[in-house]
Amino acid sequence: MMISWNEIKQRALEFSKEWENETREDAEAKSFWDGFFGVFGLTRRRLASFEEPVKLLKGKPGFIDLFWKGTLLVEHKSAGKDLDAAYTQAVDYFAGIEERDLPKYVLVSDFKRLRLYDLETQEQHEFLLNDFYKNVRLFGFIVGYKKQEYKSEDPVNVKAAERMGALYDAIAESGYIGHPLKVLLVRLLFCLFADDSSVFDVPGIFRQYIELRTNTDGSDLGAHLTMIFQTLNTPKDKRQKTLDEDLATFPYVNGMLFAESLPLPSFNSAMRERLLKACSFNWSRINPAIFGSMFQSVMDKVTRRNLGAHYTSETNILKVITPLFLDDLRQELEACGKSISKLNSFHDKLSSLKFLDPACGCGNFLIITYRELRILEIELLKRRYGVNQMLGFDIANLIRIRPEQFYGIEIEEFPARIAQTAIWLMDHQMNELASETFGKNYSRLPLTDGAKIIIENALTTTWENVVPNNELAYIFGNPPFIGSKLMTKTERKELISLFGEDSGAGVLDYVSAWYIKAARYIQGVSIKCAFVSTNSVTQGEQVSILWKELFRRYGIKIHFAHKTFKWSNEARGNAAVYCVIIGFACFDCADKRLYEYEDIKGAAHEVKVKNINPYLIDAPDLVIEKRSKPLCEVPTMSFGNMPLDGGHLLLSDNEKIKLLEIDLKIAKFIKPLVSAKEFLNGENRWCLWLVDTKPEEIRQIAEVMKRVELVKEFRLASKAPSTQKFSATPALFRDRNNPDSAIVVPRVSSENRKYIPMGFFGKDYIVSDTCMSIPDATLYHFGVLESEMHMAWVSYVCGRLESRFRYSKDIVYNNFPWPENPSVEKVKAIENASQTVLDIRAKHQGSSLADLYDLLTMPPDLVKAHQVLDKAVDTAYTKRSFSISTDRMEFLFSLYQKYLNNKD
Repeated sequence: MMISWNEIKQRALEFSKEWENETREDAEAKSFWDGFFGVFGLTRRRLASFEEPVKLLKGKPGFIDLFWKGTLLVEHKSAGKDLDAAYTQAVDYFAGIEERDLPKYVLVSDFKRLRLYDLETQEQHEFLLNDFYKNVRLFGFIVGYKKQEYKSEDPVNVKAAERMGALYDAIAESGYIGHPLKVLLVRLLFCLFADDSSVFDVPGIFRQYIELRTNTDGSDLGAHLTMIFQTLNTPKDKRQKTLDEDLATFPYVNGMLFAESLPLPSFNSAMRERLLKACSFNWSRINPAIFGSMFQSVMDKVTRRNLGAHYTSETNILKVITPLFLDDLRQELEACGKSISKLNSFHDKLSSLKFLDPACGCGNFLIITYRELRILEIELLKRRYGVNQMLGFDIANLIRIRPEQFYGIEIEEFPARIAQTAIWLMDHQMNELASETFGKNYSRLPLTDGAKIIIENALTTTWENVVPNNELAYIFGNPPFIGSKLMTKTERKELISLFGEDSGAGVLDYVSAWYIKAARYIQGVSIKCAFVSTNSVTQGEQVSILWKELFRRYGIKIHFAHKTFKWSNEARGNAAVYCVIIGFACFDCADKRLYEYEDIKGAAHEVKVKNINPYLIDAPDLVIEKRSKPLCEVPTMSFGNMPLDGGHLLLSDNEKIKLLEIDLKIAKFIKPLVSAKEFLNGENRWCLWLVDTKPEEIRQIAEVMKRVELVKEFRLASKAPSTQKFSATPALFRDRNNPDSAIVVPRVSSENRKYIPMGFFGKDYIVSDTCMSIPDATLYHFGVLESEMHMAWVSYVCGRLESRFRYSKDIVYNNFPWPENPSVEKVKAIENASQTVLDIRAKHQGSSLADLYDLLTMPPDLVKAHQVLDKAVDTAYTKRSFSISTDRMEFLFSLYQKYLNNKD
């Protein structure tokens, strides 16, 4: 059992007093360092050796004064000698030390002074021997203490995962695979961490045992590991009296971590070397919340190439749990003041809270939550008892937050095992923090039952069987980011089974299923929930399907939300996901918070609001459902023309030229094609438009016939009966809408434009299915659609393709609330402003619409013209002015509700 910091300080004072007058290196240095380790309650012989032989760069022999492999190198000099020279001499020894044995610290001394070099952080600390007691925490590594700094992108976590990846590869390649390998790796992870922290009473005992007690060829390593695991699983009073002395030093761990019997693994020298290399790493520095996900990724060599892309950063986890409960708990602690009764009651509450992550993966959310609760508890204890008063109490009786308060559901075995183990690791780090804070050592061994992580499918298992809902306080997590078009058949079936066959749920993202499961589970209780979700659940047609169900059937109310932000990290090649966070319950709350992002990659700012609807704005709880016809009296929007041709009726500039070189008669069949890409970028594309063409004219031109034949083959080869049906008319597009005049709207447009560029086209142009078409529309209609008012509607109601707008006629256009009975003068003002926009566009010949509407390159005259148009449209709606898009959206929702009520 490790001694407390207070006792270490007292021993350090006594040590300094004993050695204050010593000066002779040769005579007393060894006794000095034996006493130094004794300050920390350790026997030097178990850790380090004197006069360790080593070869210097030029092959000459050297002798290290004191060497603890992989941890500490000491160079000692007589009083008054140069410590810089001592450090240089110490570093010279590195050339003769194996990489895995290189120290993490160098300590030089001349009896009077001690200078410690931390080679990982490049920090240097020097102090007089008399001040040793003030600096004992610098040597926390000797007893396994390590200050934790939680950095999401800390390379130490990547390096640790890479070491585990190398070990995994070596063991898997030997044929030791599947469940036994997963259990073995998790056990080794625990031992590696325990070796470098204060879990094991003797630091480095696991590494020393492997290094000194196993054959270099690895032939007996599997057997020795099995004996270590059995020892760790056996209470000390139940161990054989004849147990090997080195094995007997290992503590009893329990927690069922080492209970299962595994097949005996077989090792060779290379595998043993990889294990020792893993042992040489400083595992006390890993962040359990981050490392767990990285550890999981080592199982796949492909994902391993991008370590760091497979975890949820602490910043994003805190975005979920801070407004869900941390803020409230911190405020509650502040409200307790110094009242002992209130602090006791609050402590009772903290120790009774239970948490569930129903898609827990490697436990990131649970681990960070556990850490934050333990930090809160430490602050509570400091206020309740005071740091100094704690000396009179048994700290084990005061720490009441336990891993058993945490529950998870995970479909895969390996991450579930990592999650449970990682929570134990975080528990230990928090015990160390408590020990440092109160000056009394506290370690939770043997382990308790730990967090309850169930290996099940969260969508098909009964959550009540994991933890009864009347015992739970909070649900949170990050369910899988799987879009509706990327789900497997099984995943889609799971989703639809929760909504019903006729619900239209097939278009929903996979995360929607967790909302429904949670909504059912929390009925009749006061559980609060929060999920990270793809932002699609707050856009387009998904809103009407998911949130109508949540509102009407389950009475869900949104308590807080983060608007769309970019969920990514610094790992190269990491595909960004655009997310929202939604906190909800089946009861309402007074204080609602909305977190908005001026930059989706930046920080959020909090806004207090009256209500949060599914589009994440301060407006009533309504959903925009599909409409087959426009809400207002405006022209009908339709899809452009789908060729369904395999590309055989479409032509580039070069293909058009070549066709005309073959036969000029083809010219009358070629028309310009308006597709979104070409329309926005000022490029040309063409098509063979054979509507109303006589059959004999088609047959007379071989090149045209050849293309028509290829279209027929393409359609017949399709597995879809609907496509095969159109093989009967292979000369024609599937759709054939060609009005005299129409406004063209690209179906997909960049979110980095203030307006979606639209334009007028006549009968000579064929609008493709990458655009929408509004036949018989006027300049008035163009102006309203090109306005900031319409773009506010688009930005909230429109679906997304990644982050780009994906325009929908049934959701966006047909539900859009147009100005209510605008006067002739107001309509005329919009028409005039619209024409000005079109005229200025025409002035900028050579610039594409993409150039003209890029936020960084939009010409000043076009900016001004749109500002005039925006004002004209705003005036047609109302006399009030709008400062931000949310103001416009609140107004439009109110108008939309009014139109709906009038129709009813």
